[in-house]
Amino acid sequence: MATGKKNSSPIKVMVVDDSAVIRGLFVNLLDSDPDIEIVATASTGIMAVNLLAASSAKKIDVDIITLDVQMPEMDGLTALPLLLERVPTAKIIMASTLTNDNAEETVKALSLGAADYLAKPERSEREAMYAFSRDLIEKVKVLGAIAREDRLRKAAEKKPEAAAVVKPELVKPKKPPRQINLRKRSLVEKPKAIAIGSSTGGPQALTQLFRQFKLNKFNVPIFLTQHMPPQFTAMLAKQISDVSDKQCAEGKEGEPVIPGRVYVAPGDTHMLVKKVGDNILINITRDPPENFCRPAVDPMLRSLVKVYGSKILVLILTGMGADGMLGCREVVAQGGAVIAQDEETSVVWGMPGAVAMDGLCVDVEPLPKLHETLIDLAQGQIQ
Repeated sequence: MATGKKNSSPIKVMVVDDSAVIRGLFVNLLDSDPDIEIVATASTGIMAVNLLAASSAKKIDVDIITLDVQMPEMDGLTALPLLLERVPTAKIIMASTLTNDNAEETVKALSLGAADYLAKPERSEREAMYAFSRDLIEKVKVLGAIAREDRLRKAAEKKPEAAAVVKPELVKPKKPPRQINLRKRSLVEKPKAIAIGSSTGGPQALTQLFRQFKLNKFNVPIFLTQHMPPQFTAMLAKQISDVSDKQCAEGKEGEPVIPGRVYVAPGDTHMLVKKVGDNILINITRDPPENFCRPAVDPMLRSLVKVYGSKILVLILTGMGADGMLGCREVVAQGGAVIAQDEETSVVWGMPGAVAMDGLCVDVEPLPKLHETLIDLAQGQIQ
């Protein structure tokens, strides 16, 4: 249990997993942080749904739900929409083992409304457990803060007389649009490559993006780095292929880059490109993580600059942290262009916010409009 005094307004978490060992691990790690409070646990999806169905009587407020993918009676994918129906403001983090079946279900869950995922630790070594604990607590705190603000704001709007209960001083007013200095579109060249970087909320955004535009409108290769472990990236590539009309697969070491194809960085590796003679080849490395990530966006962008120079168009989607910002600086310095997802439609405005506030973007757009901007710039239509 927690060793320090709890925050007066902690992030409220429900842990759902059929394994008592995993439930105990999650509870112990999360409860050690004074900004997090465990309000409920459940061993099945049905139990979790029933707990939330009765939450109005029991006064169970939930900001975060960690949800196991595979459970008896009702699995995580089935429980997901039922839990969101009962607590629309909650952010659900899928917890999955690193298997193909679980990865496929998890990626599907992310496209259906889950906010993020966690790969359960496979090893008990100190380093592995430290990394897992850091990721778990970071995701719960970042996503939980967003969910808590939404929950308190909605409670205040629904029942203003309950102000003393919901503590409106904790409810931050809706942020006005930030003042962002955009670069001139007139400087954008028609690209020979498109790069996309994303993290938390990325699978949902990518599914929507690729469903909206047809890649044959700009016959250039697309390089994609999404922060994901092995197995998950292969399933993400399959999902993109399913919703679009172009080939999408994990990049393979030494394969030639072909216009019109989408290359996804394989989990736990960095995906780069290199020029050999007249050919551009995929280069897969296990260089150290950057920004605590492997794959990471920055090394991909650095390698693209070396090969394509100014003929690069970068799109940064929703995600925690600032991975991609340093790489985008190099892209812009060489004459390439950057666009980013706006704050309102991002699950977390970390990565896109970093490039936007750094003055690197020619456009910052909501997700439903990004495909139009991407197509215009990719075709050289700058007005």
